[in-house]
Amino acid sequence: MEKEKAYFLGIDTSCYTTSCAVVDEEGTIVSEARRLLSVKPGARGLQQSNMVFQHTRALPELIESLTIPGPVAAVGVSAFPRREEGSYMPAFLVGYGQGRTLSTLLSCPLYTFSHQENHMLAALRLDGDVGDETFYGLHVSGGTTELIYCIPQSDGTMKTTLCGGTMDLHGGQFVDRVGVALGLSFPAGPALERLAQTADSEDCLPVAVKDGHISFGGPCSEAMRRIERGVNPAVLAKGVFTCIGQSLAKMLEYHWQHKPANRLIAVGGVMSNTYLRSVIEDTCKRHNVTLRLAEAKYSSDNATGVAFGASLCYKLARS
Repeated sequence: MEKEKAYFLGIDTSCYTTSCAVVDEEGTIVSEARRLLSVKPGARGLQQSNMVFQHTRALPELIESLTIPGPVAAVGVSAFPRREEGSYMPAFLVGYGQGRTLSTLLSCPLYTFSHQENHMLAALRLDGDVGDETFYGLHVSGGTTELIYCIPQSDGTMKTTLCGGTMDLHGGQFVDRVGVALGLSFPAGPALERLAQTADSEDCLPVAVKDGHISFGGPCSEAMRRIERGVNPAVLAKGVFTCIGQSLAKMLEYHWQHKPANRLIAVGGVMSNTYLRSVIEDTCKRHNVTLRLAEAKYSSDNATGVAFGASLCYKLARS
């Protein structure tokens, strides 16, 4: 009798997206659902209590919408922002609580990951495993701009060390503050990218990188001053992404020089931007670094990474 195929459920309740996904034993996405949290026009974010409320309402509906062709062998969930002591955010408790309940009812293992690991696993899913070699993970989103040094572990997880990042605003915050000031809806990334693509010229913003750490606070303040002076919105939008790209490239080059690694996994909502992906690709080529990017639609918040991570951990635990 042919063995019944197993499936793996992933859940991620991040700051602005409720997500769930199902993958099979090969890591192929079988079903996936996600919903952006609602933010009032003109606002630049949500309070954690509002995030928890919206996740609690949305997650059961999204799970009900999934197609699950067979038994769930394990559940993977983003339980905290980073894999470090004290890393906590109430929004992730919604997904973690649902994951614990489902694993108990289904009598299957629950594997917990950080939100950052979820993003990196979403990219590594295309390779089929995490690999053995150390690598850098670049996570750029509305709540994070960090460069982490990753050491794969035998149980399918990673040991991570923060190396670089921003000293003030994150990349996504920079994008959203400029976008909202220009009258775009939050989150402003996709709309600001479309606006930048219409620019017929460029007015560069200052780039501030020191000892492998970025400052977006100064460039953002300068962008706001230019808006007050009546700058062409498309030209400014292009300048924002050029500034972010140059800043990320300088940060990477600094850390590659001080602590080399041959792989880079670049993830996060901001890294779905076409221009930034091309900048990172060119930077990696110049330094002979292998780059892995998630597919653009899986670069932003989703749950395919933790679903894939659960499949890896499940198989390793039984090997």
